[in-house]
Amino acid sequence: MTPRAAAAGTLGVLVAAGVVACAPATAPPLPDTGYPWHTDIVATTFWVGEVFDPSASDGSQRLSTYDSRWLASYGGCDGVSEGTQCRTEPRTAENGYFPTRMTPLENPFYLDLPYDDVNDDVGFAERGKVIPWASEAPYAADVADPTVSLMKNRWVVLRKGDRLCYGQIQDAGPGEYRDAAYVFGSDDRRPDNARFNGAGLDVSPALNGCLGFRELDGEDDRVDWAFVDEGDVPDGPWTRIVTTSPVR
Repeated sequence: MTPRAAAAGTLGVLVAAGVVACAPATAPPLPDTGYPWHTDIVATTFWVGEVFDPSASDGSQRLSTYDSRWLASYGGCDGVSEGTQCRTEPRTAENGYFPTRMTPLENPFYLDLPYDDVNDDVGFAERGKVIPWASEAPYAADVADPTVSLMKNRWVVLRKGDRLCYGQIQDAGPGEYRDAAYVFGSDDRRPDNARFNGAGLDVSPALNGCLGFRELDGEDDRVDWAFVDEGDVPDGPWTRIVTTSPVR
């Protein structure tokens, strides 16, 4: 059994279909996904349709690094619409952490990491060297194609306490967009980002609820995270809808 296959078995026993499995009181050991773990990383929450700073070029989640029509692609505000505002809402296991006021067209378990491999010239130029799966099929054929992202739709496993949850990359950030040393490094270094309490990723409301964040929209929750291959992702609410859309 390969390390990644073994990891799939380990991850699977910790997850019940549709809900996060109840683990022992002490946090389980970090499963071997075949990729380095990043530990004790500040994670903030963002959501499709959020506008937190209309004066900033990256202050709206109506579009993403990889989708200029993210709001429409997703199916609307990933939360509660109030006039022109889109605010977040608590998510619970009762409905698989899905939004309560809308039906998403894409996976509500999404996140971002501070590496833009399409729009950032440096990120695009070096992606063939720094992204671990860049030499693997089908990515290898697209390394030189600026219309294809090697990051969009990739899976990440996240742990907080005794909870393991999974999500897909759908944006870049927060605060930085070419932090390859943190995103792909094996030395568990801290993110370069100095904003938002030094956050190293944003997670969706579904992941916020799944991981049991203390804050609905804050800067104090911390997670451990690692990349995971799609074949090693166990069934759960995060596989009810799997996003496969390309860069738009």
